[in-house]
Amino acid sequence: MLKNLFKKQEKNVDLVSPLTGNVVQLEDVPDQVFSQKMMGDGIAIEPLSNEVVSPVKGEVVDVFKTKHAISLRTEGGAEILIHMGLETVKLDGKGFDIKVSNGDKVEPGDHLATFDIEAVANKNYKTITPIILLNGEDFSLSNIFTNDEAKAGKDVLFHIKEK
Repeated sequence: MLKNLFKKQEKNVDLVSPLTGNVVQLEDVPDQVFSQKMMGDGIAIEPLSNEVVSPVKGEVVDVFKTKHAISLRTEGGAEILIHMGLETVKLDGKGFDIKVSNGDKVEPGDHLATFDIEAVANKNYKTITPIILLNGEDFSLSNIFTNDEAKAGKDVLFHIKEK
């Protein structure tokens, strides 16, 4: 029992796709903040379905007030941002149905949100969804996914490793 109390948290982890869709390299995202990696390194998904799932085992750190983004922290401390669409903060929550709250524990594949990609696209917003490693000073990415399409909760988009 005491052995589990002092068990070291795994710092290295695989991140699975939070959405089913077409994979887009971050440099190709049509938004400079993401394409120039100002927020951090990562990858993006052009969603083909509305369900957003947890890409890692960890905790929900922040559900943005405008519901367009969710940040998570892995058990090892890596911080991940899922930013549903571009400029979607302006929608003030319309098109997003969040299923989790700050502090919730999540496992890979757990339902985080429903993202109404048709409604968002009909309002002339891009649905492409960046998935960003926020604390790149402490962690790095490797084995970045290069296939065309990823399945939510199944395909590993990249490996996160402590520096």
